[in-house]
Amino acid sequence: MTLIKSISGIRGTIGGPVGQGLTPLDVVKYAAAYGTWVKTQATDSKLIVIGRDARLSGDMVSRLVAATLQGLGLDVCDLGLSTTPTVEMAVPAKSAAGGIILTASHNPKQWNALKLLNANGEFISDTDGQQVLALAESEGFDFAPVTKLGQYTTDNTFLKKHIKAILALPLVDVEAIKARNFRVVVDAVNSSGGFAVPQLLEALGVTTIEKLHCEPTGDFAHNPEPLPEHLRDIAKVLEKGGFDLGIVVDPDVDRLALVSENGEMFGEEYTLVAVADYVLKALGGGNTVSNLSSTRALRDVTEKAGGSYAAAAVGEVNVVTKMKETNAVIGGEGNGGIIYPELHYGRDALVGIALFLTHLAKSGLTVSRLRNTYPGYFISKNKIELTPEIDTDNVLVQMQKRYAKQPVNTIDGVKIEFDKEWVHLRKSNTEPIIRIYAESETNATADYLAQKIIGDIKEIIAVKA
Repeated sequence: MTLIKSISGIRGTIGGPVGQGLTPLDVVKYAAAYGTWVKTQATDSKLIVIGRDARLSGDMVSRLVAATLQGLGLDVCDLGLSTTPTVEMAVPAKSAAGGIILTASHNPKQWNALKLLNANGEFISDTDGQQVLALAESEGFDFAPVTKLGQYTTDNTFLKKHIKAILALPLVDVEAIKARNFRVVVDAVNSSGGFAVPQLLEALGVTTIEKLHCEPTGDFAHNPEPLPEHLRDIAKVLEKGGFDLGIVVDPDVDRLALVSENGEMFGEEYTLVAVADYVLKALGGGNTVSNLSSTRALRDVTEKAGGSYAAAAVGEVNVVTKMKETNAVIGGEGNGGIIYPELHYGRDALVGIALFLTHLAKSGLTVSRLRNTYPGYFISKNKIELTPEIDTDNVLVQMQKRYAKQPVNTIDGVKIEFDKEWVHLRKSNTEPIIRIYAESETNATADYLAQKIIGDIKEIIAVKA
């Protein structure tokens, strides 16, 4: 597996020869490129905040990154085991010049990545990312003399500060949550959420917490992407009764999936819908944003509340940009990513939990009954693995031609509209695949639409072969 370079950072599998995966040499090169780029920015700070999830390679990669940045003359504040949103919040709080999160997010345990932040604690733009990549290729690094090496410090207090900031939000009602006496099961896939989520829940007044896969060993008990097929363990616990809610996060705690009291999936697409519904009602309306691959249910609840919905290209940085353009009060992605700008511009499962629990408490409903109050759309999420000889861009062009009579959006791959249905095709930025997302009013029709499109793609590939 070669390195995958995108606007969200550099990622690859750990282990193997140089040129395959994310080797220690790659870690040093890209950390040096990022540090060199930071030094060209208009900032007086020379501090970089770093933090990591619990994956097995995390400590090794973290030490390589810290030492490289010090070698450039930059100071490093290491949050250690942390969450992506915690690092994002720490950067501006510490007036740092930037930050690096060491996590491959939902990828399996053999993966790791450098996710790069600007001085606002937000992912760097595509333009900035291209500059970092160019510096890495040229290896135009100017390391500091021995008398000007950067300093290294640690800070293990920032998760508490993150939680304190969440509890201080006007729309988070701790007393309402306490009064409901929720009983919660948490699956944190053996990473940072294993301590972060229970700490948050305890601060919110939740006293009954069943911990499942919460030891932060980095040896993930199941595939870390919070999809229904990977969440059988927590579903079985909830099916037995005795709990009100299941909470699932990915390894770096920026995605939130919910499980109803009966063991049924709330639906990762509906995490954002439910939280946005609460925020919009509490504020008396407002604008929202999600990406092109997310459910139209967000648009429905937004317009019902008197607000306007806008779609962005896939990728957190694109959603954040669109949110700022439209002054959105909440936004995110259909993968369970909640972005609540009142706290910060980044996907944050922790603030999502606090807002959802407040919504659930005030509604007086069970999780399953709350889910039934929302429009019933279903998304079929599929993918086709690519081989080097496949011209992916041509495949997308040919699909656009095939469906030229339908409304087509090409700002990010190809999205084709069919009355109340849609299908979105795009190359993944993090894996060698084409993602095919299709939405309809039933699972069967969404799957049928997706399989029809997959058949079209296979026909195009076969012709070219």
